[in-house]
Amino acid sequence: MKKNSTGRRDFVRKSLVAAAGISIIPRHVMGGTNFIPPSDQLTKAVIGVGGMGQGHLTYEGTRLLAICDADGNHLANTLKKVGSGVTGYRDFREVLQRPDIDIVHIATPPHWHGLMSIMAAEAGKDVWCEKPMTRTIGEGKKVVEAMALHGKMFRLNTWFRFKDNFYGMGTPVKKLKKVVDSGALGWPLKVTISGVTGFNWKFYWVGKENLTPQPVPAQLDYNMWLGPAPEKPYNPHRVHGTFRGYWDYDGGGLGDMGQHYIDPVQYFLGKDNTSPVKVEVDAPQQHYDAIGTWRKITYTYADGCQIILDGENKDKDAAYIEGPNGKIYNGFKSTIPNIEGLIDSMPDPEEQITLFSESVKTRQKFALNEENGHRSATVVNMGIIALRLGRTLEFDPVKQEFINDEEANRLIDQPMRASWAY
Repeated sequence: MKKNSTGRRDFVRKSLVAAAGISIIPRHVMGGTNFIPPSDQLTKAVIGVGGMGQGHLTYEGTRLLAICDADGNHLANTLKKVGSGVTGYRDFREVLQRPDIDIVHIATPPHWHGLMSIMAAEAGKDVWCEKPMTRTIGEGKKVVEAMALHGKMFRLNTWFRFKDNFYGMGTPVKKLKKVVDSGALGWPLKVTISGVTGFNWKFYWVGKENLTPQPVPAQLDYNMWLGPAPEKPYNPHRVHGTFRGYWDYDGGGLGDMGQHYIDPVQYFLGKDNTSPVKVEVDAPQQHYDAIGTWRKITYTYADGCQIILDGENKDKDAAYIEGPNGKIYNGFKSTIPNIEGLIDSMPDPEEQITLFSESVKTRQKFALNEENGHRSATVVNMGIIALRLGRTLEFDPVKQEFINDEEANRLIDQPMRASWAY
């Protein structure tokens, strides 16, 4: 079992010095940025196969070459499932050293998302990452910088802005965007995300206080599972299916579902390049380690638009989108006359690349990439910081920092264990 004895800087330096002159440049960019031989099939690795990774072992235009997991049981069971031709690893850094892998799919807990995405880009890989994009605002900024520096493609795995019916709306987001763009609702708009409007905040993702230390199971490399997170004694409730209940690894129901729910709102409000200027919270005092629940979170943008997260479903008559001139309710019911005719009269939104293999091959950004994904993740992480501190915070969307609040700003870039520090 490999232990984390090699720091990330040493790994990147050594891995990029290819043995015997072998380059780590992915095969799909050989011969020029846009050159793809017709016979070339994109190859991939999946890191984290205990949960979400199981749903992404295969997808269009790719061939699986490697899987990785810190849990030996997850690894062994998945290797039996995928059959021959796939190599299993316990240390993801060995996966990144392989020059024959084009795409790395990161399906780990969120405390790994930012660092793994950056290290994958440094190693020459394109990245498909599960949501939330990053656990902190600072990590998101660094992912954006890394993708630009290394010219890598990035996909965030929440898809509602570009396909499928959007939860309680019963319609694709495209229709919502066309209504908003038409101006028929007026401005500014208020969006309420609650059980009333068709969304579930999954408050069962809460942590337990005063966990009793237990022996680490033989199959789990707990040191690797923790990675950059603070070193804390092992308890089974910290890992695998219940990790979302602890601040070190995720953000409870808000961290789990927030980007699914909020990213489409950023899109149809036209906020992909900015962030709210204020976040207000109504919640019980949070534990320093274990995540609790909350009653209400309110985000306000500079132009007066708001996103309301109603954790108690308190507003029983809430519209999903409300403006001065009209409302849209759960099930796409609306006070706007002939809303379907209005939609038909509006031009379609700008075309987006919605197949990651196309993005990788053409080197054109995916519909939900590191830039707009970072902005919607920032909305989630602003709420998490306000919850942890229990107070209203004001935010500068340009500097991407809180105004006159050093305690809040310290949570933008949270310390990593020394061997994993940037």
